[in-house]
Amino acid sequence: MAGGAAGVSLRYLSQEQVVELGGLDMALAVDDIEEVFRLHASGDYVLPSKSVLRWGGLETETTRGRINAMPGYIGGRFGMAGIKWIASFPANIDAGLPRGTGVTILNDPTNGFPLAVMDGTLISAVRTGAVSGVAARHLAREDAGTVGLIGAGVQGRTQLLAVAVARPGIERVLVHDIRPERARAWCEDMRRRLPLDYQRVTDPRAAIEAADILVTATTTTAPIVQPGWVGPGCLYLQISGHECHPDAIREFDRIVVDNWAEMKHRAAQALVHAFDIGVITDADISAELGEIVVGAKPGRQSASERIYFSSVGMGIEDVAIATRVLREAEGRDVGQLLDLWQAPVFA
Repeated sequence: MAGGAAGVSLRYLSQEQVVELGGLDMALAVDDIEEVFRLHASGDYVLPSKSVLRWGGLETETTRGRINAMPGYIGGRFGMAGIKWIASFPANIDAGLPRGTGVTILNDPTNGFPLAVMDGTLISAVRTGAVSGVAARHLAREDAGTVGLIGAGVQGRTQLLAVAVARPGIERVLVHDIRPERARAWCEDMRRRLPLDYQRVTDPRAAIEAADILVTATTTTAPIVQPGWVGPGCLYLQISGHECHPDAIREFDRIVVDNWAEMKHRAAQALVHAFDIGVITDADISAELGEIVVGAKPGRQSASERIYFSSVGMGIEDVAIATRVLREAEGRDVGQLLDLWQAPVFA
């Protein structure tokens, strides 16, 4: 943390320490992110647009990769500024490495001094899952029992953990991945983390049609979810870019997003593609999730509604969870204090 008049230090936290400090506690994360959406709806935040470093056009993000810079300030009980610097390189998967890696930096909003640098890889994965947990809390049927999950990766894990927090009646998970061995290992790992009935399916349509809550989290460049596949009452949590056919999006009764302006700015989601080709318009966006959280717009209105939720992700979500982790670290004196300077060369 910032020091006295001359010296300044910051706290460094490894991924293992982030876990030790509650960074993997999904129930806490869902509550954190619900509060972020409440503050977002009330205007107590600052959120510049994402800046994307990539080697070519938008299409290279699914081949070569990208690095995103995501700054923000979130008020309320957090009162913190910061930035997530997060890379996504799909080829890492084949090398047995995480596709996404990142760091989160927190800054004192009163003087700008850096307070902490911590692993952002875990926080990013958890907060993305927690966003869907908040969506499921407000938009899924209360009696939802089956999750259909396409993509047996890191996001599949955190999405399911968050959905189970929001809808504890979930009993069955139908899992599809183009790599059968990956799906098998995923199910074995998740049984240890969350004891449910896991079933691997070879046809994605089987998971989609049976789902009360559908999650797609893949690196595909071609649509998986086709028109006529999503049943009545389903909440579809569409996490990645290209997994849903535009004509399938048009079949939903309601479309909810996290931040429509930022989603259009980022231009990487299937929903924006549907907008660009004229399948949907601005008027088809029923609500932003924060509006539902604060009660300005309704959540699920009937058991038969098909609801589509898509999120672009906001840096203020990472800042919020990282702030809770940092305060726990300060209270327990966990992490390594690093001097930024003992005395500034120029002042």
